[in-house]
Amino acid sequence: MIDFHCHLDLFPDPVSVADRCDKDGIYILSVTTTPTAWHGTKKLERSRIKTALGLHPQLAHQRGSELPVFDKLLAETRYVGEIGLDCAPEFKGYWGDQLNVFRHILAACGEAGGRIMSIHSRRASRPVLDELQSNPDAGVPVLHWFSGSLRDLERAIDIGCWFSLGPAMLQSSRGRNLAARMPKDRVLTESDGPFAQLSGRALLPWDVMLATRHLAAMWEMTHEQTALHLNANLKRLLSDGASG
Repeated sequence: MIDFHCHLDLFPDPVSVADRCDKDGIYILSVTTTPTAWHGTKKLERSRIKTALGLHPQLAHQRGSELPVFDKLLAETRYVGEIGLDCAPEFKGYWGDQLNVFRHILAACGEAGGRIMSIHSRRASRPVLDELQSNPDAGVPVLHWFSGSLRDLERAIDIGCWFSLGPAMLQSSRGRNLAARMPKDRVLTESDGPFAQLSGRALLPWDVMLATRHLAAMWEMTHEQTALHLNANLKRLLSDGASG
């Protein structure tokens, strides 16, 4: 199983979650929301748990001062996330801060040789794609929980984006419609736990099995075939992506 976007450090008992994932052989990309969370989150790493260095767009106006910390730590990881832009009404007033942070991070990733990036684009898919196209050397973008238009999806595919999909996204007909149009060889699963929920319960990394089932039905494959296909996608991403 693969959980390519999980806020592992924000679970009530992250150590026990990490231990179970290690026992079950689940691959985790543990994203961070601020650079200062890096060291604490990195302590949760296991053989298949990797840590991404991030600065969440919803915190850009509060934590933009941590960009020097981001720059200092960037050499320690090949993964960056959660980063991006958010144009929800409550964050529109901080758009300038978000753009400054996102542009700084993309430029830093490019100067560092590129990174594999987990990217937030809620109500902001078009400007996110604009920035990615302006920074082609930043690395490999993996759009987390993509919810943009079909036109933006086509554009994302054209510029080489990957996609991580979770059970919460695939609950909606819109989410499934988008997922059905994504290239099968550029899709990974995610939980987005503990933020994402189903039936009022925070999703856990092993809940990505629900997303695998949705994809199996969509792709007309068995669950086992779908799991193998997703594992092959991950291996190719790690092989072809930025080495850091």
